[in-house]
Amino acid sequence: MSKRQDRRKFVKSTAALGVGYWAAGGVTAKASSSSLEEVRFGCVGVGGKGSSDSGDANKFGKVVAICDIDDKTMNKAKARFDEPKAYNDYREMIEKEAKNIDAVTVSTPDHNHAMASALAMREGLHCFTQKPLTHSIYEARMLGDIAKEKNLVTQMGNQGTAGNCLRASAALIKSGVVGDLKEVHVWSNRPVWPQGDFKPKEMPAPDHVHWDLWIGPAKKHYFSNEIHNFKWRGFWDWGTGALGDMACHTLNMSYMAADLAFPTSVVAQNPGHNGYTYPGWSIIDFEFPATASRPGVKMVWYDGKKLPPAEVRAGAPSNASSGAMVIGTKGKFYSPGDYGGDEKNTGTIIDGKFTNWKDCGRAKYTRSRGHFQEFVDAIKASKPEEAISNFPNYAGPLTETILLGNLAVYANGTKVEWDAKNLNITNSGSFKPGVGDKLNEIVKHTYHNGYKLEA
Repeated sequence: MSKRQDRRKFVKSTAALGVGYWAAGGVTAKASSSSLEEVRFGCVGVGGKGSSDSGDANKFGKVVAICDIDDKTMNKAKARFDEPKAYNDYREMIEKEAKNIDAVTVSTPDHNHAMASALAMREGLHCFTQKPLTHSIYEARMLGDIAKEKNLVTQMGNQGTAGNCLRASAALIKSGVVGDLKEVHVWSNRPVWPQGDFKPKEMPAPDHVHWDLWIGPAKKHYFSNEIHNFKWRGFWDWGTGALGDMACHTLNMSYMAADLAFPTSVVAQNPGHNGYTYPGWSIIDFEFPATASRPGVKMVWYDGKKLPPAEVRAGAPSNASSGAMVIGTKGKFYSPGDYGGDEKNTGTIIDGKFTNWKDCGRAKYTRSRGHFQEFVDAIKASKPEEAISNFPNYAGPLTETILLGNLAVYANGTKVEWDAKNLNITNSGSFKPGVGDKLNEIVKHTYHNGYKLEA
């Protein structure tokens, strides 16, 4: 029996709804009366994005416990909340505070996302986890399964999902404004941290940084201030590169519009990598099978200043450093930037003529009250499906798609044939000796230092 049953009552959730459900105006999410009037939070990671995540938790509920491996960051955070309990180890916080809290925020480097989130959910705690949801494909599937099993409210921190322009754009594309879909092109201005042959300088960890806890389930590694607290994103062991960092945002509209879950193959171009840091750039081709609502689709991702061909970008501003172009049989739909576009520059390009999305036709979609508000309202209403970027139906499959691209990056030009149902590479024999084993390790990690993901 969950330790949380004394603070809330659960109801059975609906069945899995699918990526396109939200863009089609399926549910008007409203807060309802509940036995839980105030959501009490424990926050894992309170610096960087964790500062705003914990701030949102306190705005819409009450933060009663905080955790960070950096004592200086922790001390700053203490002053923002009302005498929170403070911890350096999220395992200790969850064990000791599970009876006192209802939900957690997880805002750590990528390699700790799944571990902290799984521990919390197994204690019956609702979970808001930063993007990308996990560091491995298996972890994304597992977190979705735990959320369903425990009937928990979950949300990933890809806040553009709550943008009304993003939702309207996805709905317009699904309604056929550019015809039957053919291709999707998504490009990013990332990385803005070192990748390629970058080698961080080794140095002693300062007293205020609990480095072993930062490393967590990853292999042991020396401390460097060129890793903590931002540049870790460019390393295979802790981050997920440009693709993992930004595709949960920049791909988000196209994912919602075109149901870009469960690809069957992926192949990447890149300048090669050393297995330690991600390459300086990549171009990644994904193939998606036909669904009941669209034909088979190709999606191409570009990072490291690589861009789609000029004919693909035609009609978009020439200086657009990130964005998405969805191509159909009737024309194209352009979404600028990383978060689903804006009212001025988002819309169709048909016969070379741009039409603002507001003039493209009526789009039926569920308007948002705000990304974190949706999460808290869903907790109070005991309706997990009303947090739109929830782990089982949206965030988990999106993360699986994105992280599959990193398999292709590691494979250095060899196509990865993928069995999404079983999370299995079906052409392992195509890779050079040792590469297939490493790819399987990227799909499902081996954990270190006593950490265990399984119950």
